[in-house]
Amino acid sequence: MTLQQLQYIISLDNKKHFLNAAEQCGVTQPTLSTMIQKLEDELDVKLFDRSKQPLVTTEIGREVVAQAKVILKNTEVLREVIKNKRECLEGRLNLGIIPTIAPCLLPKFLIEFRKNYPKIELKIQEMKTSDIIYNLNQSKLDMGILATPLENDDLLEIPIYYENFLAYISPKEDIYNEEILSANKMPLDNLWILQEGHCLRNQVFNFCTDKMDKKPIYEAGSIDTLIKIIDRNGGYTVIPELHLEFLNPEQLKNVRKIEKPQGVREVSVVITNDFIRERLLNAVVDTVKSIVPNEMIDERLKKFAIRL
Repeated sequence: MTLQQLQYIISLDNKKHFLNAAEQCGVTQPTLSTMIQKLEDELDVKLFDRSKQPLVTTEIGREVVAQAKVILKNTEVLREVIKNKRECLEGRLNLGIIPTIAPCLLPKFLIEFRKNYPKIELKIQEMKTSDIIYNLNQSKLDMGILATPLENDDLLEIPIYYENFLAYISPKEDIYNEEILSANKMPLDNLWILQEGHCLRNQVFNFCTDKMDKKPIYEAGSIDTLIKIIDRNGGYTVIPELHLEFLNPEQLKNVRKIEKPQGVREVSVVITNDFIRERLLNAVVDTVKSIVPNEMIDERLKKFAIRL
């Protein structure tokens, strides 16, 4: 049984003629006749008495048509509910964001989002990637902003921007004089990284997996902590490009580029596959776009809004 078949029997009940009903539904007469016959076969009843002219709806057919009208009316109500939900820019937004992105985006994001969408009750939580994924699947978060790909079939990833990785190096290190570092040749001696569970840690590991079990790795809790450790103790680390604004002029002298493609991370807004609040999604993405330099933005988002 389909909504289309229900529309057909309503039209035939109204017009009392197969050709006229077919014209009203925008299909051929054979198509309409076949679909109604299939519905009658499925229900194992005769809905129309075809032996009479004009055609007559049977007693049980009238009951079925009455219920069909209720179903189609409720379908329209459901469509309207979904439409309003898609376009709604009110209510609550629960947003998760990873710690290596939060300092770069949140201060400006909060200002812009509250200014442009004052009716949204915004709740933002800083979480590790695994916690964001869990809370999205448990419907405790509406969206997440994190590094992708995640390779999770239950989630939809929408890339917003691509951010370069940069090396932050103490002047004491031999690689300090290199203008551009090769990702595959970055030494593990005196490499400082984030603690287990941070996505940036895994991305650092991807730079040099062959040697990872042969050299000591020193771990810290945040990018700011890593930089302070390096300033006083030597060594180097990897930082995202947007973190540059937090460095003073002397610290900026310690920054070096890392060759592509390894030295780039994709940052996406992530939702569950059944998420329907399209306008709210675009509100979040547009706010991030207003903060991030234009050259970083995904080319598709420069031209098109997101359609779910």
